[in-house]
Amino acid sequence: MSRPLIITDCDEVLLHMVAPFRDWLDEAHAITFAMEGADFGQALKHQDTGALVEGPEIWRLLNAFFDTEMHRQLPIVGAVAGVAKLAEHADVVILTNLNDHRQVTRTNQLRAVGIEARVFTNQGPKGPALQAILDEYRPGHAVFIDDLPQHHGSVAEIAPHVTRLHLCGEPLLAPHIACAHKAGHAHARIDDWASALPWLLERIEGVSA
Repeated sequence: MSRPLIITDCDEVLLHMVAPFRDWLDEAHAITFAMEGADFGQALKHQDTGALVEGPEIWRLLNAFFDTEMHRQLPIVGAVAGVAKLAEHADVVILTNLNDHRQVTRTNQLRAVGIEARVFTNQGPKGPALQAILDEYRPGHAVFIDDLPQHHGSVAEIAPHVTRLHLCGEPLLAPHIACAHKAGHAHARIDDWASALPWLLERIEGVSA
């Protein structure tokens, strides 16, 4: 039987994204980023007028961040060591919602902080992309880790046998993100790697941390 397979997101699971994005918006664009609820579209405001940054401009800024500012992204506490420990017992791949032309950049970004893993890029719901990965690897058991509840819902619908952990390691976001576990789409919600790693190891092989 094939090794277990860990399929994990990157932003806010392995690397901080919103915090460096917030700092860059303030420094370079005089835009304040403040999450006051679950709606990302209400979080960006022009500092001179207080007006909301509209959706198309938010996407332009996000793309610009990933074009030039990925070096600002630092690891979530415990993520690098956690992935290394998991890789002793399972294959680990990254499923990240970035445009395909950023696959190499993301791979190199993760390598630079000490995470060696194959990177799959995706746009939209992650269920279909995850199923394609399963079809290739054919693992004995698979675990999916992501910070966004909609992706857990997508995976639960398409591959319900996959163990699903909702993990958001970014304190700026975690309180505002609906819990996929409470919704019945994830098997647990754990927002720190110190607690998540023993849970994950137990699920893949009954291994103690």
